[in-house]
Amino acid sequence: MTDLEKSFNPQSFESRWFDHWLRLGVFTAGRDPRRPPFSMVIPPPNITGRLHMGHALNNTLQDILARWRRMKGDDVLWLPGTDHAGIATQMVVDRHLAAEGTSRESLGRAAFVERVWQWKEEYGGAIIEQLKKLGCSCDWTRQRFTLDPALTRAVREAFVRLYEDGLIYRDKYIVNWCPGCRTAVSDLEVIPQETQGHLWTIAYPLEGGGGAIHVATTRPETMLGDTGVAVHPDDERYKGLVGRNVVLPLVGRPIPIVADPFVEREFGTGAVKVTPAHDPNDFEAAARTGLRSLVVMDEAGRMNDNVPPAYRGLDRFEARRRVVADLQAGGALVAVKDHLHNVGRCQRCHTVIEPYLSTQWFVRIKPLADEAIRAVAEGRVRFTPPHWINSYNEWMGKIHDWCISRQLWWGHQIPAWHCDACGHLMVAREAPPRCAGCGGALRQDPDVLDTWFSSALWPFSTLGWPEHTPDLARYYPTSCLVTGFDILFFWVARMIMMGLKFMNEVPFQRVYITGMVRDADGQKMSKTRGNVIDPLELVARHGTDALRFTMAAMATPGADLPLADERMTGYRAFANKIWNAARFVLINLGEDGARGAPPALPPRDRLTLPDRWILSRLSRLAAAADASLAEFRFDDAANALYQFLWHEYCDWYVEMAKPALIGNDATDQARVRAVLVHVLDRCLRLLHPVMPFITEELWQRLPHEGATIALAPYPDPDPAQLDDEAETDLAILMEVVSRIRNLRAELNIDPARRLTVLYRAGEGRTGRLLQDNHATVMTLARLETLRAAGDLDAGGPAARAVARGIDLAVPLAGILDLETERRRLARDIDKLTKEREGHARKLANADFLAKAQPEVVAKARRICQELDERIERLHRTVAALTE
Repeated sequence: MTDLEKSFNPQSFESRWFDHWLRLGVFTAGRDPRRPPFSMVIPPPNITGRLHMGHALNNTLQDILARWRRMKGDDVLWLPGTDHAGIATQMVVDRHLAAEGTSRESLGRAAFVERVWQWKEEYGGAIIEQLKKLGCSCDWTRQRFTLDPALTRAVREAFVRLYEDGLIYRDKYIVNWCPGCRTAVSDLEVIPQETQGHLWTIAYPLEGGGGAIHVATTRPETMLGDTGVAVHPDDERYKGLVGRNVVLPLVGRPIPIVADPFVEREFGTGAVKVTPAHDPNDFEAAARTGLRSLVVMDEAGRMNDNVPPAYRGLDRFEARRRVVADLQAGGALVAVKDHLHNVGRCQRCHTVIEPYLSTQWFVRIKPLADEAIRAVAEGRVRFTPPHWINSYNEWMGKIHDWCISRQLWWGHQIPAWHCDACGHLMVAREAPPRCAGCGGALRQDPDVLDTWFSSALWPFSTLGWPEHTPDLARYYPTSCLVTGFDILFFWVARMIMMGLKFMNEVPFQRVYITGMVRDADGQKMSKTRGNVIDPLELVARHGTDALRFTMAAMATPGADLPLADERMTGYRAFANKIWNAARFVLINLGEDGARGAPPALPPRDRLTLPDRWILSRLSRLAAAADASLAEFRFDDAANALYQFLWHEYCDWYVEMAKPALIGNDATDQARVRAVLVHVLDRCLRLLHPVMPFITEELWQRLPHEGATIALAPYPDPDPAQLDDEAETDLAILMEVVSRIRNLRAELNIDPARRLTVLYRAGEGRTGRLLQDNHATVMTLARLETLRAAGDLDAGGPAARAVARGIDLAVPLAGILDLETERRRLARDIDKLTKEREGHARKLANADFLAKAQPEVVAKARRICQELDERIERLHRTVAALTE
């Protein structure tokens, strides 16, 4: 099949090959139980999601692993699926309903949930199709959804078991409440935002007179819910006041002064207001000191009936303004000052979070966390990069009980039933027919579970748990997990806890934490900055393989990825380079040569130095790529492939092969064709996990065996082909040619003009090497003459260079006007010097060094170094022209 298009056009074949893989069942696990299992679960994207750069990075790296292990002979299960995404999905459908002039409340719960299912069927699969566009080789026959009936059963089973074990309980507690979403959210879903606010100091008069205590607050509206004032028990200033009451301004309610060690004596006046229903620290202090809790807001953040009539129904921020004005009017406002502090906002809707006393369901987390900490400490779960272990341990060591209930309608409704007649609570796997206490009617708890509860079960619920299925026995624990650092605690830690609890085994053995894809300047992508890059647009412009290769080449463990368009353009050019090389090989094979089995390599004694060199380098490449992928060094694997294919195979070996191909020696032609095909075939297989589409398109046109490259063996290194001598010798020849090419470029000599080169290499092995490979150097350097000379100055003015101890001279008589050339070079030196001074000034600027991203600083230093080298080379050339 030599009818390869002249230009690389990925859109013409990408979807065709993905359909081909699906038809062949390439991605389906369990085809051969004799193969060792390799399994991964996809971090399930939200059904509301659209592919972003984080997905592109994460899923490209997972797919590289899946394709690599499949070619290595493993039975690969990469299990895909989506998450129901409780809050996010409910918000999307709420917006749709609002656009129609109706609401969730108008529909009622059952009708609303049905409407969400309809939305999911219509729109929820979009991201799956986008993952397929990316080339993801998941086992799509096993696709899961966190609200599938089987997964719903697993969620209920886990909830009931945890409840029966005393690890789930229901209680009143301070939670992070989002008045926008009208639900509790976890600590991890609260985004702290530095905010310029105020600190108000208020005088609380002592009951019966005798002065006042001054307290400070950033949330004066919550004072309406104060039930006490606290001081430190060792604070001498307040020894005589503990046990007395103050009168709460604006309310007139007497509240006690209590002593508790949570108060910091050095902060402010050493006295703090206590609002147990609206502050977590105050809630704990109230429990120790016997203060009551008074909720003064409703779920929408409006002041309720527990406050004086003047404030009822006001939004909390309007109430704040009214309270401050009334305090000032009444003479109770002592001071106001600017105050910079962190204000928590909802991750979803960005509403300011309200600490709120509410009845919720919790997981008693410490017993589960202790086991998960131990598993990592014992090496049963290994993190790459390893520094994430420190973050994991720090968070797990300070973990609080997990609030798992959410006041939503979309999600896993909590399997608990209440009897309103007698107050009995029943937790069960199936809905009980009646109350076990009084026989009365039951109503199911209206709350749903935190989305992350079902996600925590993902590695085993997707394999059939709680049933003992063949998939569960074969593929659990999974081999590895690839995920972003932003869900290390949301998801990874919780999966480890739940896996140990329900399976008595960790859910995965290796965890690779990716960096963040940033813009070219190292800035975080955000809609407000306007720097968001759409991966689907990149695919349309450059092709999927170029995007995937970019992600792999930049995926250095522990580092973020500053994505510049020139990188993507460069890797599309890499794909084009491979395309052109394959086209050259196919043209020289001819129609007959491209059919049937690949040609066998000639015996070693018939191989030339370039043949032995490229085969040795190929063997080293196979070893390096395999070892790099085994340690999640996707960047090293990609860069090794790039270096070999672009430079060693295309730039050097293909060029060295051309004279034999155009010559008249059929034996030489057959030898070169065999080596060209052998190396290209193995390169395409090594590259396939990273660039699956172009490698399949080209491999299918080469002589090959099998229906798809995706199931072809991943090449092993061949020790018999390793040849240190060939690598050393050819490195010398390559340096000689490169030095001559550099001289030609620096002197602006026409590339088509053939030059004379004199060399002095001595009588040893190096001299013989040049003599034996005289024709190769002549061809590659485009020379008219290459000859040894004792006196390199005999030919007059000459450009000089040294390569591996070999002195080189290019006589310039009749080639250049030396004076004109010296003036041109002087202009170039001046221009480069000014450019270098500009970069040097930037690097000398302390403000730039302090504020710029490390990648930007490193780039500026690299440019300075490259300019120094170019200027030095030009100075040497000018000196040669002056001699």
